[in-house]
Amino acid sequence: MPVDPLQVLRAAQRPMPTVLSAAPLGTLLIAGATGALGNELVRRLAGSHRYAHTRVLAREPMRDGLRGVETVLVPTTTGALESSSKALPIAEWPRVSADTAIVAFDPPRLYHDRERALWLPDPAQLPDLARWLRAGGVTTLVIVQPHTQGGMPEALKRGLASLDEQAVVALGFDRVILLRSAQKPTALKHANTGEKLAAWMLSITRLMVPSSEQPVRASKVAELVDVALVLAPPGVHIAAPELVWRASQGDLRGVARSWLGA
Repeated sequence: MPVDPLQVLRAAQRPMPTVLSAAPLGTLLIAGATGALGNELVRRLAGSHRYAHTRVLAREPMRDGLRGVETVLVPTTTGALESSSKALPIAEWPRVSADTAIVAFDPPRLYHDRERALWLPDPAQLPDLARWLRAGGVTTLVIVQPHTQGGMPEALKRGLASLDEQAVVALGFDRVILLRSAQKPTALKHANTGEKLAAWMLSITRLMVPSSEQPVRASKVAELVDVALVLAPPGVHIAAPELVWRASQGDLRGVARSWLGA
């Protein structure tokens, strides 16, 4: 089939898409690879082969399904991995080496058997978990911290919101990337008709939450994490819910570059 020279010239004049530079290969460790977000993080980051090796914390033995992905069992007091509540204190865990770590808090989906075998950190465990990661050689830490829609004061959205987060930053990581992503409201069970009626009447308040604080698709949050890992310079970088939402609306890389000063 003959090729129209005009089409070739037009194609040559089109701007080339921006390609992010590849990050140095190393070991990635994911704590909280559960839920829709955890699944997207594993699929995007482990599947990209940018990292030479990926480790995922688990509380039960499971067969590794992805090439280059290894499950690391958290130790327990009894030796029988029954539940995360019986796990040894994080301070007593043996060290596991990694260069980059991601901590997410998305609960497992009940209809995914694989996710129930993975270890999910509790937000209260963040300082101890960060210390353990730092002792294992982690220099870049990403924390995806869900929050209730409209429930965080403006002054805290763009800065460190708790003493735990301040303690994590003080550990000496080269880079700390903290994303605050709005979470979906949990479905409440009502005991009687009166509670159902009250909940229905109060549901109008959900419409009062600005669109910029609405939950973002897990795939977009994972993509923002991926881009931030490539672009972020040394230091502490905090993405407010509005920034995460804005990045999901179109020019994700452009928003990330503006946020990170890249």
